Amino acid sequence: MSLLKNVGTIGSLTLVSRIAGMAREMIFSRVLGANAVTDAWFQAFIIPNVFRRLFAEGAFSAAFVPMFSKRLHGHEDDPDKGLEDAKSFSADVLSVFLPVLIALVAVFEIAMPGVIWVLSEKPVDPDTYPLAVDFARIMFPYIILVSLVTLFTGMLNSVSRFAPGASFPIILNLVLIAALLTGEWFAANTGASVEQVAYGIAWAVTGAGVMQFAWLYYWTRVEGFRPRLLWPRITPEVKRLSIIALPAAIGGGAYQINTLVQLYFLNQLEDGSVSYMNYADRLNQLPLGIIGIALSTAILPTLSRFVGGKDKQGADRIQSDAIELAMLLTIPAAVALAICAEPFVIMIFQGGRFDMADAGATGSVLAALVLGLPAYVLVKVLVPNFYARADTKTPVVAAFISLAVFITFNIAFLERHGVVGVAFASVIGAWINVGFLLVVLATRGHYLIPGVLLLRIARQGVAAAAMGAALFYTSDLLTGWYSAGPFARLAALLALVAAAASVYFGLAFATGAIDRQRIATLTRKAS
Repeated sequence: MSLLKNVGTIGSLTLVSRIAGMAREMIFSRVLGANAVTDAWFQAFIIPNVFRRLFAEGAFSAAFVPMFSKRLHGHEDDPDKGLEDAKSFSADVLSVFLPVLIALVAVFEIAMPGVIWVLSEKPVDPDTYPLAVDFARIMFPYIILVSLVTLFTGMLNSVSRFAPGASFPIILNLVLIAALLTGEWFAANTGASVEQVAYGIAWAVTGAGVMQFAWLYYWTRVEGFRPRLLWPRITPEVKRLSIIALPAAIGGGAYQINTLVQLYFLNQLEDGSVSYMNYADRLNQLPLGIIGIALSTAILPTLSRFVGGKDKQGADRIQSDAIELAMLLTIPAAVALAICAEPFVIMIFQGGRFDMADAGATGSVLAALVLGLPAYVLVKVLVPNFYARADTKTPVVAAFISLAVFITFNIAFLERHGVVGVAFASVIGAWINVGFLLVVLATRGHYLIPGVLLLRIARQGVAAAAMGAALFYTSDLLTGWYSAGPFARLAALLALVAAAASVYFGLAFATGAIDRQRIATLTRKAS
């Protein structure tokens, strides 16, 4: 299956998920706004997400997918034997993985008041501190369910069944949208408070996890995998998985410590800062999820196969294709979001309890945050090159260097620049991470960016700069539409997107940043 087709499958479903997530945040901003209660909710929501990314999407996937794929496809002369080997391996992993997750949740449920206290402004707010503790305790069991979902997703990805794993986040967004609309109805008709609505939305998170688990379990059975629980035992393969996953967990821990450190710094600022960063990051995550995560997921099995077969040319080709496709889509997205940050925020989030002042503050954060968007995507695209070689240690070093830079610049920027300074610190740390990964790959002879690719990326930059200039002038013509009715907002949004796309892709074709031969290469089978 071609790289472009795999990315298209994952990316299109991720796009649906991100659009649903955007709708969720639009409704969230109107129902709950940006205040101390929403700060407490977002703070609580970040904590299970940190551990989800650490134990599920990060370390576990990096170690499990190559090992599972090797067993599944390691008996070409006897596919049934490969299937049975893979089933046995997944059952052993599940039987150890699940008790560890349950124990982790139990510890954090007990220790949650202390966790929230560490992350909070001192002295803690007596009104919002209990809310944050309650919200976190309600939502934290979600990591058990979503971690099991990630196990099933890794199994399905190994047989190139990407759609179920790419679609499960849609369920969370739809459930939260339903909870938000229900909460708004109760607020309007029964006088329910913002706090009561927030409690209902917290319970909806865990409920969505149950639905996601059921969805992925169904698809694993469709593909012939029947996950089962055995008595936990540390087999040699489970032990090897742990050894490989541990450095990835530490590296992932650096990224997640980054998130928690960011939360700590945001809590030192005025009420609403956590919410401003959340809403800005939602827009930043739209292209990051569609492009970066889709590419990262799609290239890992193929890279693992090429590296395992000692096919350096094939591995280099896949890596170059991924970088080119990533930058082709990410550079214009970053420029557009930076130029039109405030208009986008006003059109999407402003209304209800989210006023123009909130929109202005969020727009400033977004304009800073997206300067790192190409770096965030490149990290996602480069790290699989290490994971395919069972090297989970190097990304650890890169992540901790990035974390140190992030903390240093937060200390330097926080007092003077506030929440925008936190965003700038994140950007600088991300670019340092990219530089380190590229230098290590080149030094070890694993991968060196070809000159022709650098030239094509430079041409993409020229096309994106021209697009940015067009957007700068076009956005002024539509000022009155941004805060008008929903149809006027939609028309303004479509006009900006159409103007950006026509200028960028027109110039990209004209300057050679895109050519038909390259598109044909990307659509060929990647095997």
